[in-house]
Amino acid sequence: MKNKKTTQKTKKRHSIIWRIIRGQLFTVEFFERHWLKIAVLMVMILVYISNKYQCQTSMVTIKKLERELEIEKNKCITERGKYMGQTRESAMQELVDSLHLDLQKQEQPPFKISYSK
Repeated sequence: MKNKKTTQKTKKRHSIIWRIIRGQLFTVEFFERHWLKIAVLMVMILVYISNKYQCQTSMVTIKKLERELEIEKNKCITERGKYMGQTRESAMQELVDSLHLDLQKQEQPPFKISYSK
């Protein structure tokens, strides 16, 4: 009795493996019975794949734009600093000219005079 059950189980296993090898696990009748479920499953898989791809490309675009934004912020800070320097310099020049002090902008940088004792 025990021997009969084990041979039936091994036959069943062999037949399933054999059916998989021969490509008979999913028959035409299976697809005819479950065509709607299979179609819905395939659509869901395609939607998932396309959503994941779109998310990844959006993340790459966001990172690229963040880098560009950082570069532009740095450029803005540099230009603002230049503008503020020019504004202060021109404002001081106008003040000196309005007071008629006859002072001019020095073209050469200042230098240090050292003396020895």
